[in-house]
Amino acid sequence: MQDDLVRLEANPDLPVYLFTGFMEAGKTKFIQQTLEDKRFETGERTLLIICEEGEEEYDPERFVGRKVIVRRVEKETDFTTELLRQWQFDTGCERVLVEWNGMWMLDTLYRAMPERWVVYQEFMFADARSFQLYNANMRQLMFDKLQSCELLVLNRFDRSEDIMPYHKIVRAVNRRCDIAYEDESGKVRYDDIEDPLPFDKAAKRIEIADRDYALWYRDLNEELPDYDGKTVRFKAQVALSDELEPGTIIVGRQLMNCCAEDIQFAGLIATGNTLAGVQSGDWVSLTAKLRVQAHPGYTQPGPVLKISEISAAAPAEEEVATFY
Repeated sequence: MQDDLVRLEANPDLPVYLFTGFMEAGKTKFIQQTLEDKRFETGERTLLIICEEGEEEYDPERFVGRKVIVRRVEKETDFTTELLRQWQFDTGCERVLVEWNGMWMLDTLYRAMPERWVVYQEFMFADARSFQLYNANMRQLMFDKLQSCELLVLNRFDRSEDIMPYHKIVRAVNRRCDIAYEDESGKVRYDDIEDPLPFDKAAKRIEIADRDYALWYRDLNEELPDYDGKTVRFKAQVALSDELEPGTIIVGRQLMNCCAEDIQFAGLIATGNTLAGVQSGDWVSLTAKLRVQAHPGYTQPGPVLKISEISAAAPAEEEVATFY
């Protein structure tokens, strides 16, 4: 799977290759193999940052070229911008590999990365035998790693086992991540299950069922140009703000990504035929044309709804929208 790593090209950015997952997930073994591979190890001075110690240990003598400088971080609070800048200066590194501690939130890494440090690729590793248990008991940590990874490697996978439970866990968080199932012999099967959206984006009027609001909201954010000029119909709650001009409201739903602690309002700017006397928290059904445009309510061009029909509605059966 070393072919999944991109080649370094001349670039003022400092490429960062990020490897996440929990203890004994296979990160160290994969990184060791990567640094032994001549297709990846082509002479660049490499800074390897290790954030946890497992049973597997690195063997630097086997690294190709021997231009790998190892640094370790023992505590999450020690992972700072100042430390990374100092290591970059001391080593003159041309790229960085990070073996991230699965118990640390990725926001720590992203907040600490100096200017021009850019994550080129992010891989997550997991032991298939404990993956579902970790997801049930450490959902927030699992969500944190899954949401941005480009490839999930589920190793020690039993080939006789159904992949659908694993597929559903991943797709509830990340629709674009590739999933590889690696058995004990090293044979890899890639996930090829298709996940059609539960609504028709090509329809003259896109009907969003109550249970599908989270999926639609995520697809809207990921594929915003696809919705420019489309008419949509859905149920939502109203939020009012004194900072918006008269006749403008916010419509949306409370949305939960991974757990109750991260519930937040996922709303959209709406103008036009607003409902007289509507109050914050009221439920409405609305039909509107969506345009991607600049609006004071957004920091950049975003979805603005021009309401053509709106009426009071009963709350959704599940008032908090989820992905699963």
